[in-house]
Amino acid sequence: MGTKMTMHYLGEQRYVGLNERGQQLLIDASPVSVGVRPMEALLGALATCSAYDVVGILAKRKTPLSSYRIEVEGERAEEHPRRYTTITVRHIAGGEGVTLEALQKAVQLSHDKYCSVVASLNAEIHTDVQLEQAGVPV
Repeated sequence: MGTKMTMHYLGEQRYVGLNERGQQLLIDASPVSVGVRPMEALLGALATCSAYDVVGILAKRKTPLSSYRIEVEGERAEEHPRRYTTITVRHIAGGEGVTLEALQKAVQLSHDKYCSVVASLNAEIHTDVQLEQAGVPV
């Protein structure tokens, strides 16, 4: 099973990508940026991939999330290629019946087993999990 993305040059350092379904992704490293930079897109892909897993795991356990956000921070190498050497993924979530233990387990399953973006990266990835109630961290 393959995945295909075609990137079209728009000028300066701006590209629009199209997947096979015709959906677009704007990547932009130009001086007046209107899209995300490539390395920001990578962090976003990592966060979203893990989020799909965590939301699905908790929903199957009959503890759906009512609030959820992921903060991702990457540290890059000084020399080229300036890859991410360390990435911290902070999952902040809450919902009726959701425990810190259940949230931690879902995050661990995502990062260790299910998230293909995590598995594709050559970086040290750390996770942090915070439970919140009514939008306030516990």
